Amino acid sequence: MKPGSDHIDRGGFRAVVRHFASGVLVVALSTMPSCRTKPAPVVASASAPATASTPRVILPDGFPVDVEIAANDEMREQGLMYRDTLAPGKGMIFVFTATGEYPFWMKNTLIPLDMIWIDDQRRVVHVAHDVQPCRADPCPSYPPHAHARDVLELAAGSARAHRVVEGSQLRFERIEGVPVR
Repeated sequence: MKPGSDHIDRGGFRAVVRHFASGVLVVALSTMPSCRTKPAPVVASASAPATASTPRVILPDGFPVDVEIAANDEMREQGLMYRDTLAPGKGMIFVFTATGEYPFWMKNTLIPLDMIWIDDQRRVVHVAHDVQPCRADPCPSYPPHAHARDVLELAAGSARAHRVVEGSQLRFERIEGVPVR
């Protein structure tokens, strides 16, 4: 109160309250990401149309799969973790710098997948069908027992539905020239 006045200076009081509330909000928002135990789920969109630049893998029966490309260590490590859906006709291709035996696992993967190992001639060298999410540590590893250059992950059941078997020839579109690290 001002000396000799019977009322409160509400304008100054409101400014102090607004300033304090803004500070509390900034602190609360800045600490929220550190409270998470996992990244927010990313949902593959079934409605996003393919464009002429969308990378694709063409399966043996001619079915096109629009793929995300995992071409560096960070993207290959993240893969399809934390996703709760994978739309039909969508997938992820893991591209490696050299041919090798690349085992995969399902840690933090929420959906069952088909895993398809592909050699440098684009022939399928191994298929792991309907691989289930890992529910407890230690998570099992799924080795191909064959040398591959790429690994394609699709929604479980897709490989059988589109007749993907060992020896199948796949076709890549708009994947060449992607920098692989």
